[in-house]
Amino acid sequence: MFPEQVSTANILSAFIYVISAVSVILVLIGLGLVDAGLVRKDNVLHCWVQKITTCMIGGLATFFVGDAIWQWQFYTAFGTPHPFVQAFLDWWPGSAAMSTPAMAQDPKLVPGADTQQVFSVFFVTFAMATVALIHSGTVERIRSAPLYVMSLATGLIFCPLAAYLTWGPLSPLTNNGLHDFEGAVALYVFTGTWTLVTAWRMGPRAGVFIPDPEGVQPKPGNYGNIASGALFVFMAIPLIALGSTWITPGKTVYGITMVPTGLGIVLKNVFLALLGGGVSGAALAALLREPVWVFFGPIAGAVMTGTVFDVAGSMESLAFGVIGPILAVIVSRVLVHLRIDEPKVAPLAFGPGIVGSLAGGFLHWGTGTGGFTDLPAPYALDHAHITPLFQLLGIITVILLSAVPAYVICRIFEATSGLRISRECERNGMDVTYWGHDKG
Repeated sequence: MFPEQVSTANILSAFIYVISAVSVILVLIGLGLVDAGLVRKDNVLHCWVQKITTCMIGGLATFFVGDAIWQWQFYTAFGTPHPFVQAFLDWWPGSAAMSTPAMAQDPKLVPGADTQQVFSVFFVTFAMATVALIHSGTVERIRSAPLYVMSLATGLIFCPLAAYLTWGPLSPLTNNGLHDFEGAVALYVFTGTWTLVTAWRMGPRAGVFIPDPEGVQPKPGNYGNIASGALFVFMAIPLIALGSTWITPGKTVYGITMVPTGLGIVLKNVFLALLGGGVSGAALAALLREPVWVFFGPIAGAVMTGTVFDVAGSMESLAFGVIGPILAVIVSRVLVHLRIDEPKVAPLAFGPGIVGSLAGGFLHWGTGTGGFTDLPAPYALDHAHITPLFQLLGIITVILLSAVPAYVICRIFEATSGLRISRECERNGMDVTYWGHDKG
């Protein structure tokens, strides 16, 4: 037995990731409430059914394969023979590392076993949030079959691959100068691209841009749900940010890319971004007479700052938070001009998500990042330096990694069973069509 695996320091470290993993579920609840509040009343039930099923499929797929893809970066850096294969053998639910209690595992083979097992769950919830956002950008139009195939493909391969390339201390792009603390590129740019492609292929909902001949008109059914959902997300974001840290008990706290930081620094920056975005969003809502920006403003502020929560100063975080909702509004107006009906996820990705990542690259140009403790070159600690070029390359990489499979899956379903619900289903409502559930 190895009691050092369950020392107070190790248990505390693992518990922080427990909090982060469970907090992602709050995001899923929040997204469900927001979507249920924004859709027509006769689509609420099916919206929840699709949301929950999508999360279950994507999360389970990541548990069996996706986590191993992300772990691949560590096996490569530490010189493990056949790193890709070994990562799969070690990090699926039936492996010894995942099935054996921490106390029974040799710390020389699996250091911090509890923490690694818990972080695996955190990574699974990360994938669940990814597919939940993809659903949010496609509600009221997409058929369940293509949505669930998208969820399976995303959780199994594409979300973990995006994280492997861009998020973590030893990822290929991080080790050349990409910095992304909370996975803003791997999460928001990825999902925003996927939803943008899918929304383009499906076309707008009836009545969004031009009057529908039969009077069908998407409209928010419950602003109370939207507000409650936004507050769930607000509450979760600071706790999730703690999961993007490396805590070395008695030594230091690093961000996910091994930049020295502190839990207080991260938490302070998160709240400044949320509050700055909240004030800015409220002002935009009053100016535009669009109340949804009161609820989306804090989230846009957090997305704008997510790349640099670990390295940003207080005023930088506040400024990013204030600017985030403005950029989201601008992108949403551009999408309306292009007649692309995707008002939620894509504006966050292509406004505050991308601009925040690029701005962070310029403001923190030259800051040491990447690598790991006690490793020699080319993986020595802080051997890489943040550069705008690799921020841009990370964004382009993830856009392509998302856009191509999204387009291929859309085209396959367009040519076979269909991507979009029928006109009759859209007119009558998804609840009564699929479940015989009449709101009346």
